[in-house]
Amino acid sequence: MNNTNLNKNSILQCRQLTKRYTQGGLDVEVLKGVNLTIGVGERVAIMGASGSGKSTLLHLLGGLDKPSAGEVILDGVSVNNVSAGKLAKLRNKSLGFIYQSHHLLGEFTVLENVAMPLLIAGESVKQARISATALLQRVGLSHRIEHKPGELSGGERQRAAVARALINKPHVVLADEPTGNLDSKTADQVYQLMLELNQELNVSFLVVTHDHELAARMGKVLHMEDGVIVG
Repeated sequence: MNNTNLNKNSILQCRQLTKRYTQGGLDVEVLKGVNLTIGVGERVAIMGASGSGKSTLLHLLGGLDKPSAGEVILDGVSVNNVSAGKLAKLRNKSLGFIYQSHHLLGEFTVLENVAMPLLIAGESVKQARISATALLQRVGLSHRIEHKPGELSGGERQRAAVARALINKPHVVLADEPTGNLDSKTADQVYQLMLELNQELNVSFLVVTHDHELAARMGKVLHMEDGVIVG
């Protein structure tokens, strides 16, 4: 795709995105030509039944898997056509990820977990610790920075995961069921934190969720059905 045809107000786009899995006699088309545009600072929720293709779409948009056909454009760059090294740098700079399971590394402190993306990007240890400490204070975890993830509550671990996703000041955060393992009170705290950070940092959020309350707080709700977005 010629970049001059891209929506200049978008941070993440896909065009005719298709994913099929073939093994033995099986040929399953999980995504069937999905088109999607995420604007700068936009909040979008994707809902749908299990198996409708939501998580597969998120993985393709995040460069974690390759499409069978179609194109993903992040920050004006077609991720289909870049080297693995350039894709890793682009993802580190432009994307944040939040999962249902926090994916924090148990052997490291909360501070070390949150600082890690900065260190991978080449930031000094001192500056990475300063930035991570400030963000952990922002998400209400300044008293937990030297604790290991196993010493935190579920809500605290998810707040730490949100901080890690935002430490590099990404342009868009992809979240896969970010409140799926939380009770309603804790989930509400995570919703509120995501909304505040969206407004403060102008970061876009694309959230795959079954949670109707979370979806209602997004600016736009899309529905997936059998591998296509139906509105």
